[in-house]
Amino acid sequence: MDFLELISTDITLGTVHLGFTVLELVLTFVLPWILILGSIRLLFLMLRRLVRKVEWKDDTKRAVLRWLRFITRTAAIITTIVLASRLLGAEITRWATTAFRILNQPFFVSGSTEISVVTLILVIPVFYAASWVGRATRSMFEGGVLKRLNLDPARQFSMLSILHYSVMTIAVIIGLSVIGINLSSLTVLFGVLGIGVGFGLQGVVGNMFAGLVIIFTRPIKEGDRIMVGDLEGNVQQIKFIHTIVNTITNETIIIPNSRLTETTVHNFSYDDPSIIVCNTVQVSYGSDLDRVEQVMIALAKENPYALAKGEHRFQVWSFDDSGITVRICIAIKRATDRIQAFSWTNHAIWRAFRDQGIEIPFPQIDLHVKRTKPAE
Repeated sequence: MDFLELISTDITLGTVHLGFTVLELVLTFVLPWILILGSIRLLFLMLRRLVRKVEWKDDTKRAVLRWLRFITRTAAIITTIVLASRLLGAEITRWATTAFRILNQPFFVSGSTEISVVTLILVIPVFYAASWVGRATRSMFEGGVLKRLNLDPARQFSMLSILHYSVMTIAVIIGLSVIGINLSSLTVLFGVLGIGVGFGLQGVVGNMFAGLVIIFTRPIKEGDRIMVGDLEGNVQQIKFIHTIVNTITNETIIIPNSRLTETTVHNFSYDDPSIIVCNTVQVSYGSDLDRVEQVMIALAKENPYALAKGEHRFQVWSFDDSGITVRICIAIKRATDRIQAFSWTNHAIWRAFRDQGIEIPFPQIDLHVKRTKPAE
């Protein structure tokens, strides 16, 4: 069989006759699919570049890009379906019916519950819809009912998290019942799977229970500035399995919940978002400490991050080899501004000491050479 005859003969896979040739497959499906999807991809890249250049808020840009990705993927799926329909022609109904019959063949039967590939595919939108309902319910209560209750942020977080996951659980149970899965008939299956899977998912289960502990005991909440080991950042989101933290260098770190319950967590904003930041500096022994105190208290009051009625404390810390160590402790409004406030104070100290003629010493070594008479 020569090449021309090969591409002009209908494709047959075993006993299945597909009804189209290799040439028809290439010209009707493959080439148009590559051209159209390539054009869609090029258009998406151009629009993404344009969105990133526009002076919009970051949240708006992310939302627009998310919708562009969704539209691009939808267009790709529709293109594939349309081209496949053109290729198969009248045979598409027979192929679709055969495929649905095969996929709908149950591979597990328990009582009135029959689970097939179609059933498993339908589970995906059930969980997606349940997640959406949970988020919508949380947003509705967060913007309405909880604002009238005047609860502290920690209690609001606990109530919203419990409400969110409770609504999700109810929605999942209802959705699974609608698609024909009777949870009561799957109890034995879940028990058998639980024994086998439990050994392999001990870490996941431990993180889930740790997530529940965090939700109910509230050691941390969304928006807190925390430090775990040498990692410092703001809590963005607390989930069942892990917690998302955005570091001070704008890195996103995913921390397993079990680590947050088993190790020491430094929560800078546990009860009160305000904290005290202390800056240390040395002055020479010839400096007037009363004048140094006045200068440092004055700049503390000018700190833009300081509490309006906060107490600022000046302390003579130690007498060292090169000078006297003093420090100023400033109460700032938010723990998230700790690094910025620390940097601002250091800069202000340097400027104020320069203008007031206060010397900041540096380590010095005085070497005295003693002359002795040479031995006769």
